[in-house]
Amino acid sequence: MYLNHLYTIRQPTEIIFGHNSCQNFNFPKNSLLITSAGTISRGWLDYLKLKNFKLFDKVEPNPSMETIDTILSEFNHDFSSVIGLGGGSSLDVAKFVASKLKKTKILIPTTFGSGSEVTRISVLKVDGKKTSFHSDDLLADVSIIDPYFIKGTPIEIIKNSAIDACAQCTEAYDSNLANDYTRLFCMKAFEILEKAIIDEKFEDLAYGAMISGLGFGNSSTTLGHALSYVFSNEGISHGHALAFTTTVAHKFNNSKFYDRFKFLVEKFDFEPIQLKQDLNQAAKLIQLDRKHLDHNPKSVSNDDIVKLLSSINI
Repeated sequence: MYLNHLYTIRQPTEIIFGHNSCQNFNFPKNSLLITSAGTISRGWLDYLKLKNFKLFDKVEPNPSMETIDTILSEFNHDFSSVIGLGGGSSLDVAKFVASKLKKTKILIPTTFGSGSEVTRISVLKVDGKKTSFHSDDLLADVSIIDPYFIKGTPIEIIKNSAIDACAQCTEAYDSNLANDYTRLFCMKAFEILEKAIIDEKFEDLAYGAMISGLGFGNSSTTLGHALSYVFSNEGISHGHALAFTTTVAHKFNNSKFYDRFKFLVEKFDFEPIQLKQDLNQAAKLIQLDRKHLDHNPKSVSNDDIVKLLSSINI
């Protein structure tokens, strides 16, 4: 029966996973390291033992296309490769820059939520609005997943990252682009993430987020993500927004994950969020996000979106 379907699976050329995997990797000399502020003070550069590298450490949360332009104009492009180190924002910027310059991409996550290290997706703000770019050129040449980086991570970042990964794999499991391969990875990812959260074994989030990325990166996230971007545009962190938008999306879609996902959100005790803009205008903007809505298991009208946003804005 499986041979009656045609699937294409895309993932990085090489995935390296395990404790201290960064220290066992021979990084190329003369690389450009793209990351966010605080990397030096955390001692991460000493841990990587990079040699003869250039550094850009000004990636902001929810990065903009202007950040890409700044990097492209600030450096003379004579580096050998691009290393992305950090959360999804840093990795998305590194992937985009490297693809523009056709440089080798080495991606190292530190927050274990976005799955960006193994996907062909980069999310950047264009004219102030979050936009997702999808291309095989964005896939890493090497992804290194080292749980070392979760040490000392503030609980707020852990919460946002963990629920982000849970939203990705559960939405993608329900996606109408899902197949046997992606559902296998998405279900396994959720089981790993769920146990890590309940048992508070946060080092296991690294593995769960990676598996989640392999799952949703080969299918698609759906309604929960489409709803989340208008909140992110108002400064609410991505994971925090998803805690509420994916919950209501799962209820709307009658997802098998609704109760389990809601339980994890309640365990993390997220602060309520509220959208400031007019809900009808927000619904019109969300309707433009066809990359997510076209793959939702149920069709979604403007009225549906307004009702879902209203249920969050209580």
